[in-house]
Amino acid sequence: EKIWRNFYAVAQTPGGAYPLVDYINFKGEGTSEKERYNGQGWGLLQVLTEMDPQLNPRTAFAKAAESVLERRVRNAPAGKNEGRWLTGWKNRLTTYFQ
Repeated sequence: EKIWRNFYAVAQTPGGAYPLVDYINFKGEGTSEKERYNGQGWGLLQVLTEMDPQLNPRTAFAKAAESVLERRVRNAPAGKNEGRWLTGWKNRLTTYFQ
């Protein structure tokens, strides 16, 4: 229920379909076991789960996405060096506020 509530909260904002569709294209749905490090995913499902209901839905979505991607970098195997992508990922997330 929380996931659907958050999904619709974002979708109903002006331009709200953009962050939802872009994030799926960007990092996936979050339902695949292949989209996990240490059992923790980084897709849309995880972002919707982590949204703060006290914030504006688009702000909550962007902040949750940032947190999920930071966790992905922390959980990534050392050899993957995913931290090199984090700045670019965060730049992309800023478009979700607009």
